[in-house]
This record gives sequence, C-alpha cells and structure tokens, in this order.
Amino acid sequence: MTIILALGDLSCGHCIKAVKTALEKVEGVETAEVTLNFAKVTGDVTPESLINAVLDAGYRAKLAEPDFTLALSGLNCGHCIKSTEKALSAVKNIEVFDVSKTSAKIYGAADPQAAIQAIVEAGFDASLENAVPKSEDAAIDVLKADEGPKSEQPLQSAASPEGVAVAQSFQAESLPGEQITLLLSGLSCAACVLKVERALQAVPKVRSARVNLAEQTAFVTGDTTPEALIDAVIQAGYGAELIEDETNRRDKQRLQIEHEIRQRKWQAIVALIMGFGLLFWGLAGGQMQVTAENRSNWIGVGVISLIVMVFTGGHFYRRALKNLANKTATMDTLVALGTGAAWLYSMAVTLAPDFFPETARHLYFESSTMIIGLINVGKMLEAKAKQRSSKALERLLDLTPKTALIVEGEGEREIPLSQVQQGMILRLKTGNRVSVDGIITQGEAWLDESMLTGEPLPVHKREGDKISAGTLVTDGAVLFRAEQIGNKTTLANIIRLVRQAQSSKPQIGQLADRIAAVFVPAVIAIALLAAVIWYAVTKEISYSFVVLTTVLIIACPCALGLATPMSIIAGVGRSAELGVLVRDADALQKAAEVDTVVFDKTGTLTKGEPKLTALYTFNGFDSQTAVQFAADLEQSSTHPLAKAILEHAADLRISPQTVSDFRTLKGLGVTATIQHKAVLLGNRALLEQHSVALTEAESSFRQESEKGATVVFLAVEQMLAAVFVIRDPLRDDTAAALSRLHRQGYRLVMLTGDQEKTAQAIAKEAGIDQVIAGVLPEGKVQAIRQLQAQGRKVVMVGDGINDAPALAQANVSIAMGSGSDVAIETAELTLMRHSIHGVADALSLSRGTLRNMKQNLFFAFVYNCLGIPLAAGVFYPLLGVLLNPMVGGAAMACSSITVATNANRLLKFTPQA
Repeated sequence: MTIILALGDLSCGHCIKAVKTALEKVEGVETAEVTLNFAKVTGDVTPESLINAVLDAGYRAKLAEPDFTLALSGLNCGHCIKSTEKALSAVKNIEVFDVSKTSAKIYGAADPQAAIQAIVEAGFDASLENAVPKSEDAAIDVLKADEGPKSEQPLQSAASPEGVAVAQSFQAESLPGEQITLLLSGLSCAACVLKVERALQAVPKVRSARVNLAEQTAFVTGDTTPEALIDAVIQAGYGAELIEDETNRRDKQRLQIEHEIRQRKWQAIVALIMGFGLLFWGLAGGQMQVTAENRSNWIGVGVISLIVMVFTGGHFYRRALKNLANKTATMDTLVALGTGAAWLYSMAVTLAPDFFPETARHLYFESSTMIIGLINVGKMLEAKAKQRSSKALERLLDLTPKTALIVEGEGEREIPLSQVQQGMILRLKTGNRVSVDGIITQGEAWLDESMLTGEPLPVHKREGDKISAGTLVTDGAVLFRAEQIGNKTTLANIIRLVRQAQSSKPQIGQLADRIAAVFVPAVIAIALLAAVIWYAVTKEISYSFVVLTTVLIIACPCALGLATPMSIIAGVGRSAELGVLVRDADALQKAAEVDTVVFDKTGTLTKGEPKLTALYTFNGFDSQTAVQFAADLEQSSTHPLAKAILEHAADLRISPQTVSDFRTLKGLGVTATIQHKAVLLGNRALLEQHSVALTEAESSFRQESEKGATVVFLAVEQMLAAVFVIRDPLRDDTAAALSRLHRQGYRLVMLTGDQEKTAQAIAKEAGIDQVIAGVLPEGKVQAIRQLQAQGRKVVMVGDGINDAPALAQANVSIAMGSGSDVAIETAELTLMRHSIHGVADALSLSRGTLRNMKQNLFFAFVYNCLGIPLAAGVFYPLLGVLLNPMVGGAAMACSSITVATNANRLLKFTPQA
C-alpha cells in the first residue's frame, strides 16, 4: 500500500530528515520518501498513524491527492517508465509523481500542458485524464489539538490554460509569522546568546530560534507575532526590532554598528585618559596610597572616577543589573563586578584608611577606568571586524541597481526599483545591471553572471531566455519583461538563504553554548575561592582583592561567543561568492567530514540530453549527405535520438526536405523515399531485415557500443551510408573536476538508472571509482544506506526529483542549481553554476571553515584555561608574579579581536585546486 501525504512547515534538509525518521519509526512502514512538501510511504499502515507521527515531529500533514492525472500510451517497459520520469523531473513545480505504463499521477503546482509536452518530447503520448478542481473543503485539518486553532488559509490555485485548478502545497500558503528576523542590541557574549534564544523559544508556538552574536540578529520560525518576540527579548534585558526587508535591515544594522563604533571610541578615549593619567602620576613618583595629607584629594579622584565609569561603562552596569533581576550572568556581569569591586575597594580605603593595614592601602581607581577603556577599545575593533565579515553579503546586496528603465507607449523613463511591477517592459544596455528577474522579449546580449554563479565567462542570452537581477550586461541591448520582483528575485532568495545560513549553528558551535551556560557562574566562584585562599595564606587583603578583580576581568565569554558565528558569517559569505549556497551552517561541518562523493549521472555528470558525438560514413557517402538524409527522415519525430540528429543538422545549416512513403517500424526505425531513393534509418536489426551488409561498420559499432553509445544506421538503396553515434556526453569540465576531487582524497561513486555497460563506459571516461547501475529512486536510497553502513560519510550530488530521496538520506546533500526545485529545496548546499568544480569548491571551503572554527574555539578555550589560573595566582610559586587587573582587561580585549581577525581570513579563502 502506498500513501502520499502533503506536508507543511518543513523548511530545510533537517526538517526532511526529522519527518523521514518519524515516519520510518511507525510500525508497518517499509519505505518513506520525503521532500519539503510531500511524503511517499509504502507499507501496511494507516494514513492516520502517519499523520500523527508527522504532527508529533512538529510539522503538519494531510492526505494528498494528485493535482492532475495524465493518461499515457506508448510505454512498453521499465526503460520507457524511467524515460518518462526523467522528462517529468525537469518540469517546473512538479513535486512528486507516480508513473505506470498507462498513467502518471502528478502532485504539485505544475502546468499540465508543460507535463504533457515533456512526455511527448520524450517520445510518448499523454493526455489529461481528469480536470476536477480540488475543493477547499476537502482539506483535512491536521493541527495538533493542544495548539488551538490556527488561521485557516485556503490552498491557492493557479489556473492552467486548460482551466485546470492546480492546488499548491503548504509551501505556498501564507502562514503568519512563519519566518521573522529581529535586529538585536545589547548582546556581548555567548551567555547573552543563550539567554535570548531561551527567551524566544519560550514564546508560545515558536518552533525554532537562532541568535547570531556577530550579526546581532535573531531568526525565528513559528506561528507567532513579532510583538510577542520583541517583548520576550526586552524582558530578557536586551533590545529588539523587526526587520521587514533586507534594505531596512542593512540600513539599520549599518547605523547600529556605526553608532557602536563611535560610542565605544569616545568612551574608550575618555576612560583611558583618566586611567593613564592616574597611572603616569604613579609612575612619576606620585603617592598611590592614602595618607592623612592626600585623603581629600583621593576622595575627589574617586568621585571623578565613578562619573567616568558610569559615562563610559554604563552599558556594562545596566545590563549587569538586568541580569541580576533575571537571575542570570553574562560578560557584563564579570566586567561590572571586576571594575565595581576595584572602585569600591579603593573608595573604602580612602574613606576608612585606618580599617586596612598600611600595606593594603593601595588604590585601584586607575584600574577601574583603564579596564573599561581597554574593553571598549576591544568592542570597537570587534565591531569593525564584524563589518568586514559581512562584506561578502553586502556585495551581493549592492548588485541590485536602484532604478530601472521602463519602456512605455510614449517613450522611456527611469523609475525607482520599488515601482517596478510584474509585466513591465524594461530596457537594458551595455554596462547596465539587471534590476529584476525577467524574460527577454527583444534583442540579444552577453551577460556576466559570475556574481551569482561563480562562472567567469559571460553567457549569451537571446529572446525567450531568462535573466536574473544583479547580473551585468557586458555587450548588447535587450528589452525584457519583469517576472519576479522585490524579494521574489533569484538574488533576493540567495541573500535570504545566506542570511538564514549565517544565523544557523553547526554542532561544534553548540559546544560553546553549553560551556557559556555555566561559564560566568563558574568564573565568579573561582574568583571568590581564589581570593579566600590568598587571604588565608597571606593575611593580606590587597592580594586577595587583586586576584578577585583580575580573575573576573580576564575571563572572556565573548571570545567563546564569537568563535563560531564569525567563522560561519565569513565562510557562508565566501561560499556565496564562489557560487555555493549554504542552507544550514551545520552542513559545512558535516561536509568537512565526508569521505565519499556520490553523483547522479544524467544531468549531473553528463549534459542530460543526447548529442551526436560521432559520424562514420561508408561507400562514398559524405557526412553532409548522410546528415541531410537523416534529418529528412526525422523531421517530424519528437524522439530524443531524432532531436540529437536534427540539432546537428541545424548546426550545419541543413534544412530537412520533403519525403514520401514515410513509415515508422515499431522498435526498428523509419523508412521513406527521398529523391526517388529508398532510405532506411534505425537500429541494426532494421538493416539486417533489409539485407544491408554491415561488415564495414562492425568495428565502429562494437567500439561505440562498448562506450555505452546508441548507434543508428543509415542505408540508401540497400547500401550502408553512415553510422550515427548518439550519447549523453560528459560535461566539458566533469573529468577535470573529478580529478580535482580525487586529489583532495575523496572516493567517487556514480548512481544511475542506466544499464551497467553504459554506466561503466561513462565512469571509465570520467574517472569514477565505483558504479552502481540500474537503480530506481528507492534503490538510490538503499545504495546510500549501504555506503553509510560501511562506515562512509556520504555527500550526494543530484539534480532531479528522482534524486530527492537519496539527497535526504545522505549525510550532506548538494543540488545543481539548474536542477529541479524539489532537489534544490531538499539539498543543504546548492551550486549556482552547473559545474562539478562547484562541488570541489564547496567541499574545500567546508574544510577551511571547520578548520577556522576549530582554531577560534581552541584559542578561546586555551586563553581562558590559561588566563584564569594565571589571574588566580596558580603560577605565583613558579613565576613570583600576580597579574595586574589592567593586564587582564587588555588580554580580554585582545582575545575577542584575535578570534574576529582569524575568522575574517576566510573572506580571502581560495579553494584547493
């Protein structure tokens, strides 16, 4: 029994795997294939049990019905079914299909006529079987009982030219508050991140919340309101505001960072002037201890120091008080305790010097102000480093022009980009950037798409071709019709995906979160314990105070908090420049650990369509004449092999001529009379039936067949004229890219539904290590599982709907950007250019990013593991030195700057050749 469910609320590969795991745990389930919008389950099981499993996993589900069904004819075998499936996988908006020899059930918001055309072009016949619009009342309520009613949004529909209503999937529904981005303020360390994430996740109906310290943003998914999220952040002691679009976000974030840089700069200057003034006074011989003569002067200095501390470090103290009210602790708590303790101790000595031993009357007013000044310097430099880390994304944002040139009946005029509407005709000239996605209606031009795809060479575009916002016209001029505008363009979607990925966390980053949860309380405990021990040993309160203050100041949770987010921002941004879209940062970590790369063959390693790759002529016939005869015979055929011959004829500028007595011989080929001559075109059996001698072509036939090619024979007047060799050739750069992957140490595997001989020939030519041939989509999933059972960590590279289950099963999934929407949405990484070099770039960059994250975490851990014991005086018996609190403040600032600077090295990362 096969059951197909329509799914809701899935947004990435992790969601797919969660639903797949939940379904496979249901008793009686044999197989479960899951995409973002559908699940296809086989086994002895009820729909209700499957729907409940999906609900328990945190998503929505209902029984799915085919959006339309096609009646098929001409399919005789499994190969015909596979050819039909391959044709349907290329049709836009087809999500799932179920093909038999007589029918094809189609799920998704596809145009039925486009599906029919694809099947016809594959060499078969198809017609629309049913055209009954789906009723909105037929939708099954799949909401959890304890969630309460959600806003009912009817399934949208798009009418096809035949008037068929095609129900769209959950992805097309307008779900209030499904994805909300907030711009935050006041976060300073990993503990702050953890605190805000917990506050957001506590809001009812929030499904996930991810906070990025480096970007000061929160990415929230769920059925809630922005107001509820903002209130939760404010209650946690921080600031938040809603980001409605990328332009506003960019402007607000830029202003926020510029304000922070200016503010921290003047705060640092004022605090350091005060601190260095007192320091130089002491170095110049001034009295730094309280005496009867200078007591009143030091009281004045203490008051001035307090004023400076409040004005230059007030943000630390305000957030520390909020933390205290919320019973939490962050870096601000440590700074406030350390500097506050230094000032309180100094003021106590000043007001009551007789209470303290004479040797303990040293004052630390300069330490309080200098620590604040040094930390503000660190925060200023850290903010500048954050600016640099987002440069890659900012360059993408800068690709869209501010205006567009609209063509109207009365002429042309320039309008702001925000006023461009769908359907408008716009003009592009040499040097212009494309403002919105569209289709060329007139003219031709060469476009530089390198900023989106990473492909360095300009691409030729003509009437009917699609163009993308942000690309550059290097030569030519065109008119085009606006299709996707605003945040619906390809560039806008890329920016959204990059922003989402930059806010995600790899597993290695969760280690820092776990440590941050206990870091600050642990540091306070260590500081108090060290102070007590020092006082017990020395009976000198000044020693105890120095140790207490230095431990509080030197500990740096901000370095832990920045270690992974800074690397992720830089790595994801650099990957976008290389033409690799990262859906989730965890994919970068997993991709860095894989050892096996599995490729789908058709459309991934090969060009995905048959081409005439060789032509042998015999008995005095030349190639021009042979192609002319073949084109004459195939001019009305839609078979893929015929298409290859006709395309070759068009390249040679050969026009098909009229034929007579045309006949199609099923399973053999075609015959006709051309120029009063009997002409045959077909397979070997056709010519043998007509007693045509094939001895001369025997070696060519055997040689090409061994390479997996299809051989077509042409005979004229009972005489062999030519042999056409047709195959799906490798892409131009496939062999070089696979050789590059071999040098990087990966094992290469090819999965294909083709026959073994064809697959082995392609594998030998490409340099593949292992071939798994003759597999259906279910078999591809099983093949991935078998590799994983052998202990291999697998990355799957595919482009079709039939690859989606295997992509979901693999440890990491990579989709070719020109592939089907389902494959792209299932994959964790997407290549914007159709080149296997993109796979090598992605894997190389993932290793570089993981290495950078480990370096940052190592430095943050080592810094704190050495700095805290050093400040606590553990090494005093060996070194005879106690750290001054000012040194601790400087070290704390340097730790954050080092982490940020190291992460920014990824912005110049060059993939391994």
